[in-house]
Amino acid sequence: MENILNWSAVISIIGVLAVLTNIITQVLKKVTWDKLPTNILAIIVAMTLTLTAFFAYCQMEAITVVWYMVIAAVVLGFLVSYAAMFGFDKLNEALTQIGKQ
Repeated sequence: MENILNWSAVISIIGVLAVLTNIITQVLKKVTWDKLPTNILAIIVAMTLTLTAFFAYCQMEAITVVWYMVIAAVVLGFLVSYAAMFGFDKLNEALTQIGKQ
């Protein structure tokens, strides 16, 4: 099986998606302040951006989308939303705690 991912590009894309999620959430937060909690809004924005980027990448590279790839993209969307909600410091702290156990 050929390797279809460039891991340095994937990590860079996660960072870009987290920053875009932060920016879009801040803009939409002013519109939906009383209607929707900010964390839910961040998850929705992150999922939308991540799945859009995933399907665009598959389209550009002519990759056949399989169900487990979509599940992986959803998991990646949660990681992007976590990074956007809690920032790099909280993510780094969580990874350090996991490494110590």
